[in-house]
Amino acid sequence: MSKKIPTRIYLAEDEMPKFWYNLRADMKEKPAPILHPGTLQPVTSADMEQIFCKEPVKQELDETTQLIPIPDGIRNFYLAYRPSPLIRAYYLEKDLETPAEIYYKFEGTNTSGSHKLNSAGAQAYYAKEEGLTSLTTETGAGQWGSAMAMACAFYNLKLTVYMVKISSEQKPYRKALMEAYGASVIPSPSNTTESGKKILENDPNTGGSLGCAISEAIETAVKSEKCRYVLGSVLNHVLLHQSIIGQETKTAMDMYGIKPDIIIGCAGGGSNLGGLIAPFMGEKLAGKSNARFIAVEPASCPSFTRGRYAYDFGDTAKTTPLIKMQTLGSGFIPSSNHAGGLRYHGMNSVLSKLYRDGFLEARSEIQTNVFDAAVRFMKVEGILPAPESSHAIKAAIDEAVECKKTGEKKIILFGLTGTGYFDMTAYMSYNAKTMSDSVPSDADLERGFASIPDIPQNK
Repeated sequence: MSKKIPTRIYLAEDEMPKFWYNLRADMKEKPAPILHPGTLQPVTSADMEQIFCKEPVKQELDETTQLIPIPDGIRNFYLAYRPSPLIRAYYLEKDLETPAEIYYKFEGTNTSGSHKLNSAGAQAYYAKEEGLTSLTTETGAGQWGSAMAMACAFYNLKLTVYMVKISSEQKPYRKALMEAYGASVIPSPSNTTESGKKILENDPNTGGSLGCAISEAIETAVKSEKCRYVLGSVLNHVLLHQSIIGQETKTAMDMYGIKPDIIIGCAGGGSNLGGLIAPFMGEKLAGKSNARFIAVEPASCPSFTRGRYAYDFGDTAKTTPLIKMQTLGSGFIPSSNHAGGLRYHGMNSVLSKLYRDGFLEARSEIQTNVFDAAVRFMKVEGILPAPESSHAIKAAIDEAVECKKTGEKKIILFGLTGTGYFDMTAYMSYNAKTMSDSVPSDADLERGFASIPDIPQNK
């Protein structure tokens, strides 16, 4: 007899994973290597250690080790808020009158309000172990900056955060939270760096982008003593750290014999999506699962659904290594009326490769529809979701409605990456019916594509 499935499934502390899962080790077709922008040859550890901490660089370049131990110093940090719950959305199922079973992994059980703390804690720990005294980073909607501020306070490191200007204006309480933890927060682009000044010269009224903010954070890091840059998405070591999400989810589902048919995550740079799907995708790659995987991105920043698969820079100033990914071009800047996060121009290389090879589906959604889904979810499940997470909610609702039409009882899993309590400006706009949608034209996209490097690997 199968166990009755509770509304919330919690793991015990000793059931929290002791290893991160490196999905690349199980990919027969590996992602293309990261290239040095000067030589166009695969980067070395020495190349990347000029910008990033040593241990994350080692993890970034490791595509053969399947399980990488989580140090006790990081596991102790995780225990402050993990394991996080897997929740059966009984009330949403009832509201939709669907035969589908809907589950969500809730990552909003910490003060930063999101999954970002899983990698922030790891990167801060490694920085401290390396003997560094300060870090720099960027943040868009603010979840990553908040998480990094929390982690740096825990490990006693100084932090400078370059926050996308339009987001800093829309989300002043995120800035206040970071500052409460001791971080210095600078709206980007700014006059504090050469890259920021150059961007402002070209467009004084720009709302900024993650690419802009990354440029400023890297410039500051390389000019500062005992300082490195940390990134909250896109790179493979970040997805590695986030694999704790998927592993906890799979352990909880296995306890009750639950096998998901559809797994859904919102997609900006790929960190939460990659972390959630990792162990399930590993089974699919091994021929042990027929699950569908769906990435949901904003229509205003559609790197999966309308981007190009090419080597591109990770930042606007073109200072990072080259990553082969689904990209809109490092010069692409989303419309300033886009309130839902997920503002990055590119997508993680592993997820991009899985998408190109047909293992991962993608769809885009306009933000008013996303907020419709968020409010519907909130009213029945009692959690105010982050706008980013609500992209996944929208797709989960759509799939559940389709099950109602067909009568199929599918099991749907999605990632609820965080809470929306710092996103009330966006919700106020939605409530007042002043929220608008922005979908870039082909001409808009072409301007971004023009910034993709003209190199032989992109021919």
